[in-house]
Amino acid sequence: VQLQASGGGLVQAGGSLRLSCAASGRTFTIYTVGWFRQAPGKEREFVAAMRRSGGLTYGDSVKGRFIISRDNAKNTVYLQMNSLKPEDTAVYYCAAGSVYSGRSSTYDYWGQGTLVTVSS
Repeated sequence: VQLQASGGGLVQAGGSLRLSCAASGRTFTIYTVGWFRQAPGKEREFVAAMRRSGGLTYGDSVKGRFIISRDNAKNTVYLQMNSLKPEDTAVYYCAAGSVYSGRSSTYDYWGQGTLVTVSS
């Protein structure tokens, strides 16, 4: 599976962005898909995950603000980010794997990352 993340950019605090992750090679439907982020000097952090059946999990820092979704027909996963804060600034990565988990080590396939910068 090859993953291509896009949609990052510069946004003011309180604004919104939608990230996309397009998959090729194999259909997304057989995998759990997730989003992680990594800020400079920090460890990679779990953001959100969606299991094959549609179950959702969010990291505590984004609950109520971010929404993960998938379009199986387009083989694409989205991350809608609302009420953005400067602390959301990071490189965001999409990932796919066979285990429903918030641990990055359980994901087998990774996109290249897209930078989100939130200004105060």
